[in-house]
Amino acid sequence: MIIIKAQPQHCEDIARLIMTAMTDECCQNIAGEKHNIDDFHKMMLELVRMDDSQYSWRNAFVAVDEKATDGDIDKAPVAGAIVGYDGKDLHRLRLRFLEAAKKHLEMDYSQMDDETQEGEFYLDSLAVYSAYRRQGIASMLLDRMIRHAASLNLPAALLVDKNNPNAERLYTSLGFRYQNDAMWGGHEMKHLVVESWEEGSQNSISAG
Repeated sequence: MIIIKAQPQHCEDIARLIMTAMTDECCQNIAGEKHNIDDFHKMMLELVRMDDSQYSWRNAFVAVDEKATDGDIDKAPVAGAIVGYDGKDLHRLRLRFLEAAKKHLEMDYSQMDDETQEGEFYLDSLAVYSAYRRQGIASMLLDRMIRHAASLNLPAALLVDKNNPNAERLYTSLGFRYQNDAMWGGHEMKHLVVESWEEGSQNSISAG
């Protein structure tokens, strides 16, 4: 298993993995009563294929199973993905989501809460397909994105649902520390930050 910068051929997997990270319940809530998960997926895939949305493939790293294709990375199946971006770019990148939500879902999310801010690199979405779980892949993806944030001289940050202690344990094992409480999408969240990848890299392969 190796971690690489995402390419256009990975868009379908990235979209599905973002939805996995969000959960079906959350996706349906965003889609609203008039639309379903398939409508949401169509919108998400469009956003992932863009160059300038928060969910763009350009903002992602993917874990690929190169052994399944005898080392051919271009054709290797995707096992997991992580998406992140500089917090200062949130409002610019979110414009694409706001436009797409109106187009595909007839929903106005212009008043939604901010999940990040200037001065941090926000880890938006992380998921691994069920067939590849319990192999440390989530930790590998996190470690790669934390190091990417460090290369930009930014701390990596994320929000974790207070009702998801398993995810919180993974993040804290990689060096994330509690910063403050936050609200997003009607859920009580914890804002966690890791100042440098060196803190978390020691456990990156064995955890998750």
